Amino acid sequence: MSRTRLLAGAWCSWLYNDWLSHLPSRLVRTRALRWWLGCLGAGSGVQMHCRFLHGPGVHLGERCVINHGCLLDGRRYPIRVGSDVSIGPEAAILTLGHDPRSPEFADRGGPVTIGDHVWIGFRAIVLPGVTIGDGAVVAAVAVVSRDVPPFTIVAGNPARPIGERPQPMGYRLNYRPFLL
Repeated sequence: MSRTRLLAGAWCSWLYNDWLSHLPSRLVRTRALRWWLGCLGAGSGVQMHCRFLHGPGVHLGERCVINHGCLLDGRRYPIRVGSDVSIGPEAAILTLGHDPRSPEFADRGGPVTIGDHVWIGFRAIVLPGVTIGDGAVVAAVAVVSRDVPPFTIVAGNPARPIGERPQPMGYRLNYRPFLL
């Protein structure tokens, strides 16, 4: 990647994460995200204080709700989020980390895929390379290190199945607060 592109990417990241994400104007933030993210589906909303590491790697489907303070890491590997997904406050979706067994502190990661009608709770963490199936629920503060099958409810660290969600899911999210 050229130095110019890296500089432009760093500039966009700083501008959104440190300035625009703090504006209490959904309209301004949405317009900026439509330009910067890989995709921002119709009816999707990102609340204040969310941070994106490499916005072009983040693809949000229709009617997604990204609550305040979330971190979405689209560096090197993409994050693909389906439609009608609710991501709770301060959750983190990560695609890149380090190999703890590497003497060189080598990078390790993978893409994250989140299906339709998924609900991710408050301060949950989704680690690199994970796929969360349609209709699944990730409980608050859970750490997801493995794939989650469709319509499965997981909780804990590491996240483990604790139940199932009824199917089919037919709801359509429509949460559009004025200032958040």
